[in-house]
Amino acid sequence: MLGIRLDKDLESRLEFLCKQTGHTKSYFAKQALREFLDDREDYLLGLAALERKESTISLEELEKKLGLAD
Repeated sequence: MLGIRLDKDLESRLEFLCKQTGHTKSYFAKQALREFLDDREDYLLGLAALERKESTISLEELEKKLGLAD
């Protein structure tokens, strides 16, 4: 169980969104936390790989390798 306090503006925005979509506050809190954790984990894994001096590849190189480049 997790309880958080929101400032009035954030609470108001969240309540508006809930009314407009029919979703609960918990739904949006879980979604936001899941997205944050996914992004943070990716960042930290990438940072750890760089610290271990693992080889890197640019996005352009990866796209070419996968046949996705124009």
